[in-house]
Amino acid sequence: MNSINTNVGAMQALQMLNATSKELNATQARISSGLKIASAKDDASGWVMAQGQRAQIRALDAVKESLSRNGSVVDVAMTAGESISDLLMELKEKALAASDPSLNTTARRALNDDFVAIRNQIAQSIRNATFNGVNLLNGSRTSIAALANADGSDTLTVMAQNLSLGGSILTLSSGAGFASAMSAQGLIATLDSSISNISVAMARLGASSRALDRHTTFIGKLQDTLEVNVGRLVDADMAKESSKLQALQLKQQLAIQTLSVANRSQSFLLQLFGR
Repeated sequence: MNSINTNVGAMQALQMLNATSKELNATQARISSGLKIASAKDDASGWVMAQGQRAQIRALDAVKESLSRNGSVVDVAMTAGESISDLLMELKEKALAASDPSLNTTARRALNDDFVAIRNQIAQSIRNATFNGVNLLNGSRTSIAALANADGSDTLTVMAQNLSLGGSILTLSSGAGFASAMSAQGLIATLDSSISNISVAMARLGASSRALDRHTTFIGKLQDTLEVNVGRLVDADMAKESSKLQALQLKQQLAIQTLSVANRSQSFLLQLFGR
């Protein structure tokens, strides 16, 4: 019904235009940001879920840093331990050579000087096996622990291996040396025991290093999965949104045309009544 006082058609057209413009703005915002849920206003429950998973992803960054830091501590200890193992073999070689009864005193003394220098190098290697203030070989620690999950309730423990001279692993004393063939012979069994023990100790550290590496890989995959889940929750379907944008732009144009026609109709009625 046409009315001079109320232009129903124009009102309906304006309502349609306003609704279309609002939807168009929302679609353009989704395309611009790439997100269908950019804030809690868009979808409260979806936003809360996404934020929770984002928080977990960031917490797992701290876990990876802890794993990496502790992995470096273990790597430094293993490098030193492998070097010490080689030095122990050199010590055995010197002791074995010095155990030869036919060797003269001067030659045996030279071998002992080499032996002492290598022994001191072992002690220095133990002291220097430090990363970030942590040393797994000098007896200052019994273990270290790396974060294993996002809430800090679980850890991965690495047991220290005390390689101090005269200890349970390196049974060779810190003052070991020889002045005779007999004393050199007596060191061979001690060195054999130390070589065997350090091999076991390095195997333990190697197993711990592999465990840290495996867990680091797992944490990375877990983060990737969470990132995908967040994307499914909040990312816009760009193809769908682009198609919707075109449809809304056309709908907006039609609404503008409809409003224009409705306004012209009102003007026509006014002309009929001489207004």
